[in-house]
Amino acid sequence: MSIRALDGTTPDTPFPNPLCSNLDGLVAFGGDLKWQRIVTAYRNGIFPWYNKPPILWWSPNPRLVLFPDKLHVSRSLHKEIRRNSVSCTMDKAFNTVIHTCSAKRHQNTWLSTEMISAYAELHSKNLAHSVEVWDQTGNLVGGLYGIELGQVFFGESMFSAQNNASKIALVHLVQYCKENNIQLIDCQVRTEHLVSMGAEEITLKKFTKTLASMIPNERFTTV
Repeated sequence: MSIRALDGTTPDTPFPNPLCSNLDGLVAFGGDLKWQRIVTAYRNGIFPWYNKPPILWWSPNPRLVLFPDKLHVSRSLHKEIRRNSVSCTMDKAFNTVIHTCSAKRHQNTWLSTEMISAYAELHSKNLAHSVEVWDQTGNLVGGLYGIELGQVFFGESMFSAQNNASKIALVHLVQYCKENNIQLIDCQVRTEHLVSMGAEEITLKKFTKTLASMIPNERFTTV
């Protein structure tokens, strides 16, 4: 199938139906990283991911998700959390978290300067959030960030500078989700790290249908 090119001068150019993505999950290319376009993409189950221009927009099938009530915490992780060797915060160091996620990826990172600026703008509009994990001396040792829309948190990236720090960040995120009626965490693509903590794959059709019910006043745009 042909992949749709997006107009970079018109932020409200509609995205193709994500169910029409190719076998790799590619939906469209081009466009821009204006915050309005990014929000529209996530509402439709689409996210940007690219190393160099043009911008590539993806919606993989199947989709890895975590339902907060299905979080699995191992006994060893429970013990580590109870030791209180680290503490967690939210939105205290968003820029540091996203820059650290970028640095941890080294070469060919998809977190370019343009991407970082785009998510920082979303954070300034209270749409993107971070979880920070601090050791007892105040060093940032783990974290994650993503976008919150309606009852969905779209996880983007995480990092860990000491054992289990990213897992502890995820546990804290799940607690936040339960306290704020967030019903679904989008994990995008399968990793054994996330599967071990309860994440599961669902079909893209089920995922987009779930988004439609959890993000109010929005319908998927099909062209």
